[in-house]
Amino acid sequence: MQFLRLRAIECTGIGSGFDEPAGADLESTGSTPMLNMDPTALHRALEQLEQAVVDHADWHGNLLRTIVCGLPLEFKDLEDGAHLNCRFGRWYYEQAPADLWGQPAFAAIGVEHEHLHRVAAQLLREVAADEPIERPLFDDLVAASSRLRANLESLRHEIEGALRNRDELTGAFGRAEMLPELRQWHALAKRRVQPCCIAFMDLDHFKEINDRYGHAMGDAVLAGAVHNLTQHLRPYDKVFRYGGDEFLISLPGADLAIGQAVIKRVRDGLASQPLAGGPGGLALHATASFGLALLDPDVGVEESIERADQAMLLAKTAGRNRAISWDANVTTGTRLPRLQLDDVPGSGCVASR
Repeated sequence: MQFLRLRAIECTGIGSGFDEPAGADLESTGSTPMLNMDPTALHRALEQLEQAVVDHADWHGNLLRTIVCGLPLEFKDLEDGAHLNCRFGRWYYEQAPADLWGQPAFAAIGVEHEHLHRVAAQLLREVAADEPIERPLFDDLVAASSRLRANLESLRHEIEGALRNRDELTGAFGRAEMLPELRQWHALAKRRVQPCCIAFMDLDHFKEINDRYGHAMGDAVLAGAVHNLTQHLRPYDKVFRYGGDEFLISLPGADLAIGQAVIKRVRDGLASQPLAGGPGGLALHATASFGLALLDPDVGVEESIERADQAMLLAKTAGRNRAISWDANVTTGTRLPRLQLDDVPGSGCVASR
């Protein structure tokens, strides 16, 4: 009995920090709602997770002290639904960001946490009845604690990975992540599993914003534009910062017709809301030009990106604030009527007070 209790101290404690699990996989699990969260929301989720782990460590420590040292029982730990009412459970079920629920590690955390409470309740009943602790029940406690810690680590790595992949200024995904992501979608397109449309975006007259209002305001417009984009895109779409005021958007599962429909919603959203504010109630609006192309299974990813870039330049030539789909038969602005145009008059930067 004493050996069993000593082993409980050595093997089942979950510390207040995060330990690196052996063989942890740090790679992204793909495009999920959590990975498209705003960086501020990601930082907040990480802080909440770390506090929840501390709260759980406190509960777990008290559990072991009750089993080993004979401290008084917390009768609430014997109640049905105890996992809902501990501090960790209240965070998990009531306060955790909804975007985390789509993460496999988050779902697994809930399963293991509930199971751990059930095992703890059984152990506490044996302690209260002054009965010997059964070895299988103790082993179940050890295994559940280990699995819970591994899942907490996995979720933390996913959140931190999402933050590392973001452009610090805008919150968009970085260019380094763009090609690997697009090559995955390109591979699916080559196998005829599903298409993927990409869109090149360039803010209209962005240089004028910097020249007139300063680079700080220009930075705010860029950040505001990305935030606006993510509000109007689908959960599994991604925005990558290509450079300067140019961005590339991946639209998995979309052909050109669907891509045009999505980008029209995005473009209308950009034009209808201010992207940044300044002193005296200054509100800056800006439009954008878009070029669309499919990830063609018969050419490389880089060539498809070049096609989207060419279409975007033609959108600029055609008057800005519009989206043009790449057409193999059109290479110069003199043949713009052959292009698929999504035209709205008016473009550029507008300031209002």
